Amino acid sequence: MTLVSVNVGVPRLLAWGGATFKTGIFKNPVQGRLMLRKTNLDGDRQADLSVHGGPNKAVYGYPSEHYKPWQAELPDASRTWGAFGENFTTEGLLEAAVFVGDRYRVGSAILMVTTPRLPCFKLAAKFKREDMIERFLRSGRCGFYFAVVEEGEVGADDEIEFLGREEPSLSIAEVNRLYASKSPDRETLQRSLDVKILPESWRSRFRARLAEIDHLAAGT
Repeated sequence: MTLVSVNVGVPRLLAWGGATFKTGIFKNPVQGRLMLRKTNLDGDRQADLSVHGGPNKAVYGYPSEHYKPWQAELPDASRTWGAFGENFTTEGLLEAAVFVGDRYRVGSAILMVTTPRLPCFKLAAKFKREDMIERFLRSGRCGFYFAVVEEGEVGADDEIEFLGREEPSLSIAEVNRLYASKSPDRETLQRSLDVKILPESWRSRFRARLAEIDHLAAGT
């Protein structure tokens, strides 16, 4: 498993849908090594800290393996690392095999997986496609956020070393399906409530979905 590229950027203005707003989604590869701190990489910033960045979303990782299928769908928009707003473009980490709470050493830093990435309107604005949010959710190619357990230096070509997994847990792919599906699997919803690393806002959502399923079942 390898860190293919480290990408950073600062907020800039973007116009879309008749509105102009700041976004930090534009990331570019950098050379050399950067310090990864508890809430961010040096040189990287987010525009809206209520939904991006912070301790649980200090780093956004995205598999390099997803670029080929995206390039088939969006040939003019996904050609360079960082195109999806990721800080880390990775190789060898895929959503089905990455679990909430997994810990990795990258360079001299230690990171822990927290949640999938949920797309917002800024992704659609960057790609200039009204259907981009739906495409992103439907694809399952969501990537994953990391919290920083130990600060350290990172750089392109660093090995990504698996250190351990919290139990019980769910894969990023399972969590993403629970969020995106109109009819989520009840057993997986039940399991999600025991994943303590998963933020309470996510578990509250899944708890409500579970109650809804049980209510409907009781009425039939």
